[in-house]
Amino acid sequence: MLDKHDVYAADRPGMLAAAVRAYPARVYVPNSKSNTVSVIDPTTYRVIDTFPVGALPQHVTPSYDLKTLWVDNDEGNSLTPIDPATGRPGRPVAVSDPYNLYFTPDGRYAIVVAERRQRLDFRDPHTMQMHHSLPVPCPGVDHMDFSADGRYLLASCEFGASLIEVDVNRERVVGTLSLKPGAMPQDVKLSPDGRTYYVADMMSGGVWLIDARTLRKEGFIATGAGAHGLYVSRDSRYLYVSNRDEGSVSVVSFARRAMVRKWRIPGGGTPDMGGVSADGKVLWLSGRYSAEVYAIDTRNGHLLARIPVGNGPHGLCVYPQPGRYSLGHTGVFR
Repeated sequence: MLDKHDVYAADRPGMLAAAVRAYPARVYVPNSKSNTVSVIDPTTYRVIDTFPVGALPQHVTPSYDLKTLWVDNDEGNSLTPIDPATGRPGRPVAVSDPYNLYFTPDGRYAIVVAERRQRLDFRDPHTMQMHHSLPVPCPGVDHMDFSADGRYLLASCEFGASLIEVDVNRERVVGTLSLKPGAMPQDVKLSPDGRTYYVADMMSGGVWLIDARTLRKEGFIATGAGAHGLYVSRDSRYLYVSNRDEGSVSVVSFARRAMVRKWRIPGGGTPDMGGVSADGKVLWLSGRYSAEVYAIDTRNGHLLARIPVGNGPHGLCVYPQPGRYSLGHTGVFR
């Protein structure tokens, strides 16, 4: 029985949904400047395939039903489906400005994050036909996460030093929160108890804590220069924060609300987006400006491998992962 007080209770090691158990373990890397996807075998740390996709692929996103991976071709105005059973791409679907992709917690809609157009586009999760386009007062709308009950989402405004709250059912903006002048919010992740949003701030070098009920700032944890991606450990105890500008990963304790460890990539690097392996033992991150991918041991922070890929690797997806359904991005599961 799942712990009702932990939104990540279905994400424990080995808790693979029936739909994904036969899929081979792979790491899918969108190379934004090469317009390709590299496919890595995580057991050998080798690239086993590379195929072309649309222009400026930003993220690889698992579908709500876990059966498809979508490559978000931002400037190509398309989504390329990947069959995770074979690792091969299918025919692209035309979609305007898909910087990022999420799914409503009830699975009713996909939400295409149209960053340049400053919109959240609610679409059919299978055909991607438009349902409702929501303009948002959010310059550089980028990343988001959902409240524990699924009623609201919190999205970062990278170029607005702010956050917005959206009522998911009514598909309307219901709140805004300014951070501080010069802030540049990036990834957003809900705490396991559902009470606090953690928001990476690249320019402030750390993570904001936002009350999920009142939308008020609760505090700030300094993690490192260029704080960017946020990933929850398989036991729900820690938050991994990639600090892109200093080549490190900070480990934040949810219980202590403090950074407890910092892992530095030997020789430097530019750790960006990624995910945690299905067994929780490896943190995979793209080296955004280094044309490489990092595999990091979550027990001690040791670098297991650095794997050359294409230019501009961004939102890589580790697949499959535990969870009953996907909320999108590079793999936010419940």
